[in-house]
Order: sequence, then C-alpha cells, then structure tokens
Amino acid sequence: MTNLTPYAAPLARLLLSFMFIMSGLQKITGYAGTQQYMEAMGVPGALLPLAIFTEVVGGLALLLGWQARIAAVLLAGFSVLSGVLFHLVPSFGMEGMAAQGEMISFMKNMTIAGGMLMVVAFGAGAWSLDARAGRAPSAS
Repeated sequence: MTNLTPYAAPLARLLLSFMFIMSGLQKITGYAGTQQYMEAMGVPGALLPLAIFTEVVGGLALLLGWQARIAAVLLAGFSVLSGVLFHLVPSFGMEGMAAQGEMISFMKNMTIAGGMLMVVAFGAGAWSLDARAGRAPSAS
C-alpha cells in the first residue's frame, strides 16, 4: 500500500479540482442563465465573476499544488457557502425526490469541504509546486 502513497495526493488534487474548474468554465459559457439562477435564489448576480474566479483559479491552483492550502481554504468556504445558499432550502412544497436531491447536493458540498480541509491539514504532497518551493512536506 505504501507504493501508492506518492500518487494519492496528486490524484486527490485532480479529483477535487476537476469539478471546480469545469463548473467555473460552464458558468462562463452559460453566464446569463447562471446569473438568473443566482438571482432567483436571492444571491446578487453581480457576484458571478467572483464565483467563476474562485472556481477556475482556485481549482487550477489546487490541481497544480500551488498555494494549495490557501486554495483549499477558499474552495472549502465556497463549498459550504454555496451548499447553504443553493441546496439547504426548506422542503415546503417540494416533492420528496426534489427535496432529497437538494439534501444530497448539500451533503456533497459538505463532503467536498471536508476533502479540502484534508488538503489544508496535510498540504499538497510531494508532487506539487508547493513542494518544489519548499512549502510542503515531501511524502514518499
């Protein structure tokens, strides 16, 4: 099992960052619709550029392991905040499956935040720009 240890951190960063990068890029291509959705949920549409920046730049930083702990803190906060704002909605008037889907999405966001906090705790790993710059312990 220890032979797989060096590969765990870069694979985890890839899996954790992929959703943010893709989601941010999709927000760019579907800008108007995303802005309308945000406003319908009570979130100012003017915050969309900040959300896109956080997802794309934070996701790329995490993927590369550059300032990974800072990126992970920001993405954890983003996950919790977006989970609360968009998925932790009262289920009044919602059919069972719709309410269940929102709760699953909320729990997904909390789980992602937990993964990000693992990056905060343990760093980006040996195969990262942080390790090359001496900001991460080298694990082998």
